[in-house]
Amino acid sequence: MHHNPISIENLSYIYPDGTQALKGIDLHIKATERVALVGANGSGKSTLLQHLNGILLPQEGQVVVGEYQMAPKNLRNIRNFVGLVFQNPDDQIFMPTVWEDIAFGPMNQGLQGKELDDRCTLSMHAVGLDPERYAQRNAQNLSGGEKKRVAIAGVLAMQPQVLVFDEPSAQLDPRSRRQLIYLLQSLPLTQLIATHDLDLALELCDRTIVLSEGKVVGDGATEQILGDRDFLERHHLESPLSYSRPYCLLEDVQAIDSVTQNGNGKMVGLGVKAIEI
Repeated sequence: MHHNPISIENLSYIYPDGTQALKGIDLHIKATERVALVGANGSGKSTLLQHLNGILLPQEGQVVVGEYQMAPKNLRNIRNFVGLVFQNPDDQIFMPTVWEDIAFGPMNQGLQGKELDDRCTLSMHAVGLDPERYAQRNAQNLSGGEKKRVAIAGVLAMQPQVLVFDEPSAQLDPRSRRQLIYLLQSLPLTQLIATHDLDLALELCDRTIVLSEGKVVGDGATEQILGDRDFLERHHLESPLSYSRPYCLLEDVQAIDSVTQNGNGKMVGLGVKAIEI
């Protein structure tokens, strides 16, 4: 594994309509780091992600992925090195069956026969999909959470060293979101996760990068950055729910369960505003 898989220096990008989406971005991400990328809509998150596997090429500055500088001649190697999981799995899943979709990437890498079968089977197991149950399913008939797993399995089957996620918890119900968090925690790969779900960032990532108007305005320990309400508000973000509503935390459930009721039938001793029952 490369010790410094993503290195970005002075990256700027202007869209054809004149919108400057990125302004002098400098970032370095180390191997096995799990990093959250947060920012309000229009901050430049998606534009930055698209520079990491060559969907967009730098107009100014440079992006180095592993040992490869971002350039047309290196795109094949870069796309094997960085796996990008789109926000909407329907944008990524296009083959008729789950197995065919997961096999598409490694087949284009030249795999076939038992090696291909083993790669796909391992990838399905890694995301919690039973090959016997899911391999021949029509991918378009799956739930949102199942589609997300198929999309991730398809990327894992190509054995990248870096996983990049664009809003991974979008469109997921609470149970699927929790399963996704467990899945991402279990993957021993460098991960860059662009998300509006700050509670997910708090739970998954030790480091958080904040973008605002195309610039990096914060980069540090997740708890420190997401705990600074004034800083977040200045950049049009809100504190994680688990910070603003402590009674939502699992460890506080016991405290709520153990409180007594007063004679008027109200909770007492919570340390927060009394909750009527």
